[in-house]
Amino acid sequence: MLSSGGCVGRIHVLGRAAARMAYSSSASPAGSGLNFEFTPDQIALRDSVRKFVTDEIIPVAAQYDKTMEYPWPVIKKAHSLGFLNGVVPEKYGGLGLDAVSGVLICEEVAYGCSGMATAVTGNDLAETPVVIGGNEETKKKFLGRMIEEPLVASYAVTEPCAGSDVAGIKTKCEKKGDEYILNGSKMWITNAGHANWFFVLARSDPDPKAPAGKAFTAFAVEGDSPGLTRGRKEINMGQRCSDTRGITFEDVRVPASQVIGAPGEGFKIAMKTFDKTRPIVAAVASGLAERCLDVATQYSLERKAFGTEISNFQGVSFMLAEMAMQIEMARYMTYKSAYWVDTGRPGSFFASIAKLFASDTANMAATNCVQVFGGAGFNTEYPAEKLMRDAKIFQIYEGTSQIQRVVIARQMLARLKEQGFY
Repeated sequence: MLSSGGCVGRIHVLGRAAARMAYSSSASPAGSGLNFEFTPDQIALRDSVRKFVTDEIIPVAAQYDKTMEYPWPVIKKAHSLGFLNGVVPEKYGGLGLDAVSGVLICEEVAYGCSGMATAVTGNDLAETPVVIGGNEETKKKFLGRMIEEPLVASYAVTEPCAGSDVAGIKTKCEKKGDEYILNGSKMWITNAGHANWFFVLARSDPDPKAPAGKAFTAFAVEGDSPGLTRGRKEINMGQRCSDTRGITFEDVRVPASQVIGAPGEGFKIAMKTFDKTRPIVAAVASGLAERCLDVATQYSLERKAFGTEISNFQGVSFMLAEMAMQIEMARYMTYKSAYWVDTGRPGSFFASIAKLFASDTANMAATNCVQVFGGAGFNTEYPAEKLMRDAKIFQIYEGTSQIQRVVIARQMLARLKEQGFY
C-alpha cells in the first residue's frame, strides 16, 4: 500500500525514465542548433539532490505535515550538502549556481515535499534582491552569513491588504539622519518565524500618486531589530511544515547602508527579483506534479478492479497520459525561463508563463492523482490528499495565476506594438 509516510519508490514515468533534458547553460556546439542536454555538473548535482530527497525528505514528509513543525534537521542537512543559498555568488562564499541548476535543486526537493521546498527556496527569494541591488557592505554582511551557518531569511513584501498589488503596500519608512524608521505590517511571510533577516519593501514617498517605480525603498533588516515582532504561525491548507507568519514593524531603525538599490527604487528591485525567482516556483510546482504522476501510476499498477489493474482502464490511463503531457510541457517551460535568466535576457514573459503553466499543471495533476486513488485519495493514510492540499498555493503565491496572465498579456502586446515577438 502507498502510505503517506512511506518512501514511495520512483518509478520513473516517462520524463524520469531517461536522463531529463533542459536548456543547458553551456553554449551549444557551433551549428548544432538547440541544446536540450544538461551539463555533466548539472546531472551530478541533480543526482546528489535526488539521493538526499530519497534518504532525508520522503521518509519524514508526512510526519512534518502532521506536526507542522519547521523541518530544521532537513534544512541543516541541505545546508551542509550545499543545497541552500545557490544564488549567493562565489565572491561571498556561495556556489553562484546558474538558474538552470537552481531550478533542478528546487524541482527535486519539491518531489519529496513542496512544503520543505518552499522553506528552502525562501532563502533564494530573500537573497536575490540583495544580489541584484545590495552594496558591497550589505552583500558581505547578509549573504556571507548564510554560507557560514544554516540560517534562513524572508522576503517581506506582501501585506494584509496588498498581495499581488505590490504597489499598494502601506508599510512606511522615513529617513532620519543616517537611518530609516520603518512602521507597518506584513502578512503571509515565508520563514518569518525563523528568519535571521528580512528583505523588506516600504513606501518612502508619502504621495499616493507617486509612480511605483519611485515610491518605494527596499531594505535588508536584521531579524532581531528592536520593534520587529513576529506573529503566530499560520495554519494553512497545505505545505504545513513551511513557516508562514505576519510581522509588525514599530519604529524599527535600519541603517541607510542597508538600503537595497537606490532609495525610491525598491519596487523595481522587487519586480526584477520575481523575474529570477518565478522559474524557481515553477520548478517546485513541477516537482510536485511529477510526484503526483509517479504515485498515481504506481497505485494504478497495484490496485485491481473488475479482475484487472485499473491502469488497464481507458479512463485511468487517459488521466495519467494527460498528467504526463502537461508535466513535460511545464518542465520544459521552466527550464527555458531559467535559461533566459542565465543568458541575461528580460525574463518576465517566460518566467510568468512557466510559473502560471506549472502551477495549473500541479493542481491538475494533484486532482487527477486523488481521482486515480478513488476513496483512498481522500484519506490521510495515502499521499494523494497531501499533494492536493500542497498544490493549491502555487496558483496564489509570488503572483496569482490571474496576475501572471496580466503580465504575459502586457508583455505580448508590448512586443507586438514593437513589431517583434521575441
